[in-house]
Order: sequence, then C-alpha cells, then structure tokens
Amino acid sequence: MRVLLLATAYNGLTQRVHRELVIKNHQVSIELSSQSDHMIESVETFEPDLIICPFLKHRIPDAIWQQLACLVLHPGVAGDRGPSSLDWAVTDQCDIWGATLLQANAKFDAGAIWDSAEFIMRQATKAGLYRREITQLATRMIVNAVNLYARGKAMDVMEPIANNMLVGAEQDRWRPLMKQSHRQIDWHNDSGETILTKINAADSFPGVKDEINGRAVYLFGAQFEKLNTGNLRPGEIIGHKDEAICRACKDGGIWIQKLKLAPSKNKGYYKLPAMRLLSSDKKFVRNLPVLSSDVQRDIRVEVKEQVAYLYFDFYNGAFNTEQCQQLLNQFRITASDPDVKVVALMGGEDFWSNGIHLNCIEHAKDPALESWRNINAINDLVEALISCDSVLTIAALRNNAGAGGAILPLACDYVIAREGVVLNPHYRLMGLTGSEYWTFLLPKRVGKRKAKSLTTACLPLLADEALEINMVDAVFAENWYQYQQQLSKYCRTLAASGDYDTLIEARKKLRAKEESKQPLASYRYQELKQMKAIFDDPDSDYHKLRHNFVHKISCGKTPVRLINTQDKIKEKRMSAG
Repeated sequence: MRVLLLATAYNGLTQRVHRELVIKNHQVSIELSSQSDHMIESVETFEPDLIICPFLKHRIPDAIWQQLACLVLHPGVAGDRGPSSLDWAVTDQCDIWGATLLQANAKFDAGAIWDSAEFIMRQATKAGLYRREITQLATRMIVNAVNLYARGKAMDVMEPIANNMLVGAEQDRWRPLMKQSHRQIDWHNDSGETILTKINAADSFPGVKDEINGRAVYLFGAQFEKLNTGNLRPGEIIGHKDEAICRACKDGGIWIQKLKLAPSKNKGYYKLPAMRLLSSDKKFVRNLPVLSSDVQRDIRVEVKEQVAYLYFDFYNGAFNTEQCQQLLNQFRITASDPDVKVVALMGGEDFWSNGIHLNCIEHAKDPALESWRNINAINDLVEALISCDSVLTIAALRNNAGAGGAILPLACDYVIAREGVVLNPHYRLMGLTGSEYWTFLLPKRVGKRKAKSLTTACLPLLADEALEINMVDAVFAENWYQYQQQLSKYCRTLAASGDYDTLIEARKKLRAKEESKQPLASYRYQELKQMKAIFDDPDSDYHKLRHNFVHKISCGKTPVRLINTQDKIKEKRMSAG
C-alpha cells in the first residue's frame, strides 16, 4: 500500500514508523513541509492510499483530509485535546497516560478515534516519555491501522473499550498551549519535587524560562537532591559537578544540566552545559565549589556477578571532548578490575550515543580546533574498546544511536539491541566523511558494499534490520524491563562461561591477525586526514550544516532521500505511451 507520512520533522518516531512500514513492504514517501501547496503537491504526485501523521504540529489542508483518510497521532489519552498534551500530563503528575490515533477533520484532535492505548507514567522528562512509551505505543497502533486499512477493514470510529473511553462530544477535553506563565518557578515557595516536575514538563522543548546572574535563560535536564541548604537564598547556585549546576531550593538542591540563553535582539541561542554557558563570568566560576552528589552522575558503574554495567547518560546523547575523556578513563578503570569479566556499555536513559557534541563545538572560540579535539577524544575511546583484551565487552543498545554514536558500539565484542531501536550509521548529512574507525568496523560487520550503502543513502535502520545484516548480534524485547532482564542473563552467562578464557584468547588472535593485515592506526590516519581538511576549511559544508543544525535552521524543504516518487513517475510515463 502507498502511505504518505506528513510530519513536522524527521524525528525518532517518524523514522521508526517509516522503517516499520517499509520492512512490511508498504511504499512510503515523506513530506516535511508545513506549506499547504507542498503537502497538496506531495499527495498529487505520490497518490497515496492513506496518510499518516506521526508527528505533526501544523494543520492539514482541507483539500487533503476531505478526500483521503489522514490518521494523526496524538500523544494523549482518548478525549484529550490540545498542543501541550504531555506537558500537562507531566505537570499534573498523572498516573496513567497514553497515545491516540485519530482521523483528521475540521476540529483539532477531535476526529474519529481509530485506536488508543495507555501506559503507567514514570518520573521522567516529557521527551523521555515521548521517546520510549509514546513511540512504542504509536508505532504499534500505526502499523496495525495501516495493515487493517490495506485489508479493507478500516473503522470509522472504534467502539468504547474496557476502560470506559468516551466517544463523541463527551470526549472533547481541550487544554491550551502551556505557556511560560504556567511553568514559572517560585524558588522561595516551590518544593524541589515541584520544580523538578516543572522542568521535566518542558524538557527538551521549550525549557523553563528563569534568570541566572541577571541573564534570562531556559533550564533543562533537572534532578532533585535532598541537601542541607541551610540559610542559602532559594535559587542561589551552590556548586557544580560534571558541568551541571546545583541551585538551592527550600528543601534541597536542584541540579540543572543544560542552559540556553533567551533570544535577544533577534539573536537565537542553543543549549549548552550549564557551567560552559556561565564560564564567561570567570570570577563566579572560580569561586563555585565542586560538589559530590548521589544523583548528578553522568557516568556510573554497577558491578553484579562479574559484570560491570557502565552507564553514560549524556544529554541528548552528545559526547563533548571532556565527556569522552572521562568515559575512556572510567572504562579503563572498570576493565582493569580483577572482579570484572564482562563490561556492558549501557548508554543513557534516552539515547545511547549521537557522536560528537555539535553544540559545544559551535560554542568554542575555534570550532575547527574543538571539532578536532572532540573527534580525537571519541576515537581514543573507540580504540580502547577495539584493543581491550582483558575483558569481553558488550554494547547494550537500549536506545537510538546516530553518526559516530552508531559506529561506537561496533568496537565492542557483542552488540545487543532493544527491539525498535533506530540507528543512523552515517555522517554525510553533517558534511563529514566520518571517523570512529568506521572504515574498519563497519565493513568488518556488514561487508564493504553494505557499508558504502549505509553511509551514502543516509537512511535510518531498525534494530531488526541491523540484525539481518550482522550489524548487531541479537535483538531483545522492546519492553524496557524485559530487555534489562534478558541482557543481564546474557551478560551473566557470558561471564560464567566455561569458554570465557578461550573467547578472550580468540579475540587476541583475531586482533593480531587484523593488525598484521592493516594496522589500526592506518584507518584512523586516513579518516582523520579527510576530517581535518573539512574542519580546517571555513567554507566547507560542515560548518554551515553544523550551524544550521545547532540553531535549528531548516532547509525549508523535504530532503530528496525521503521522497518516493520515482516509481509513480515511471508508471505515468508507461501509461502515456
């Protein structure tokens, strides 16, 4: 069946839906423009049987939804309406929330319901809930709806279900756009949990507007910690750790990982590690103490039954130079522990890795130099994983990974992905040729031809697709807790294996054989030679693309790689003669 995706952005959910439909043999095209004429043109050119809107913030033209079924994913329970659904759900601390698939009509979020599902809320950011629970439910509902439609079993309105979901006028519960006035923090009276909830409900967009040192900023990435703040003034910055700052509140401290300056004089800004943004006030930074913390830990290790689970929860999966160095140091310490036989690299709660930190690079006085420092720092980490011969390593892909972050797992002995994880193993969209030893690691896994295809087509890859081409070794359950259990069993079995020493020895022999064929250093040299030329060229596409990415400047049109029109054009030409 021909399915057109109308979306505001090619985000993680849109990518997942795209690939899920493709592997089920549907023909899929995508339109990202918000302009009515572009959307209408896409419909006329592609001639879809059905339109799906997995992530849409703009209105569908009447000329489209009045002629074709348009199914819109709303990140809320049945009956909820409005543009800030998850924001309100987190703010109100709902116990249950959900996702609803409905048919577009003249009234926003009020069309016929095709499907609806719920989940138990956890304490997490809005973005975290969207990336995990909402994405899982949405994908299942969309794929099911497309399959039903293809079989001619489409429903106009689904029947009320067991939880007394209402239909018709009774389900109309409109909630307005959540504004900064709703999010405002009262540092003197709000509890730490209240402040945490407000910031979680605004993460990763738009953030909570506040003031620090006389500057208007937006707050992101919060954690609350019970601390004795004594007579400190609420809102006062009391210390820092891992470039996050800690601010006093009436019953403890609020850690803030990221800040973004509020726009001024038509100039926009972007998120940065809190201390990095405040670093211009040198006296302030110099006098701010480093705090120990039980909650603010970008990198942590848990050792159980000779397995070390190494977590690195970097905001949005971006690795800056210093984080790469810290993670490398922790890996070396962990791998040298005589009580550890397996190291599982767990990534973070929302992402596994997205490679080098473009925002920190953009912020640097010399972006070319910082690009060079960052790529070398992540390469050092990859090299350590490739060369490690003291323990077995596992890349536990619990979440999505992109660019160098999708290559990094291949440096481990085993790659175990969670079902539904999306990988983007390519660099060209940022104007880069790539590094992280990809020219060694990727062909070794998938072959030279497939490696070239993956890095030039610049399309996402589902975990199941990666399994088919040997880019991952196993795919475990999508359910977060089932995945953890399966992974733990896998790691324990490997650590207790009677063949453990044989596996370590085989690894050493393979590495020696590979080194004799072509030294590892030569891959790095050739990759970095190309990368440095790009970094050092102020007119290279990389610098422009990085700037646009960081400042969220859209190219204004749908990338050609996402548009599926060629087969229809061929059909028209053949029918014409």
